[in-house]
Order: sequence, then structure tokens, then C-alpha cells
Amino acid sequence: MNALKRFSYTINNWVELLLFGLGFTMSAIVAAQVFSRYALNHSLFWSEELARYLLVWLTFLGSSVAYYRNVHPGIDIIYGRLSAPVQKTAAIVVHLVSMLLFGVMILYGIKFAYFVRAQISPALYLPKWIIFSVIPVSGLILTLHSLTLLLDELKGCNRDS
Repeated sequence: MNALKRFSYTINNWVELLLFGLGFTMSAIVAAQVFSRYALNHSLFWSEELARYLLVWLTFLGSSVAYYRNVHPGIDIIYGRLSAPVQKTAAIVVHLVSMLLFGVMILYGIKFAYFVRAQISPALYLPKWIIFSVIPVSGLILTLHSLTLLLDELKGCNRDS
């Protein structure tokens, strides 16, 4: 396993652990909010906002894990009927186009985080740039995975080797 593939694997493992923590935290916050609202008749004013931001982070970081594991939605009926050389070419094109999209995520994610840098979230008083920094961060992770998969495809390597 080369260094880039090992790095991609390590980053994915850390992201998966982070996703577990974020998902568990979000579930606990929502459960606490429901209990507080219906059992104690008192709403936690910050819980909905925090759960929403955690869901945003879960979505963006989860997409990188889905891309790494090759479990994102696709149309395999057409791909499966192609010859092996055409499948390889299609996979290379998909990774290149994906990298272009991830570059857009990085560029405009940074611009957007900079644009909202002075805004503060209403309940948590968090700077919004922290919340929206997940866009360029996930774009970087997706680019890393895409580059690794592209190089594997060009070498003709198996994904797990």
C-alpha cells in the first residue's frame, strides 16, 4: 500500500470515528430535547440549532466516506454492460469530473466561509465560518480519496491492495 493510499485510508478511518461521535451526540441532544420538552415542559433553546449543524457536518463528512467506500448512488445497469476498457475509461472520467466538482466545493466553500465570517449563530453564538468550514474540509477529503482512486484506476490496481 503506497503512502497516498495509506493516508486516504487513515483519514477515512478518522472521519468514520468522527461521524460516530457526531451522530451519537446529535441523537443524545435530540433525545434530551424531546424529554425536556414533553417531560419537563421546558424547551432547550439551543438544541435544535446544534442538531441542525451536526446534521450538516454528518452529511458532508458522510459523503466522503460514501465516496471512499464506493457506496454512493450510481447507475450500474449501464456501466455493467460496458466492455472492460470502456469501464476503465468511464471510471477515470468519473474521478476526473468528481475532482473538478470537489475543487469547486473547496474554492466556493472557502469563499462562503469567508463571506459569513462575521456572522454569529443565534442560539449557540458560534461564528458561522466554523460551521460552514465543513464544505471545503470535506472537499479536500473527497479530493484526496478521488486522487487515490484515480491513481489506482490508472495503475490497474485493485481497490484493496
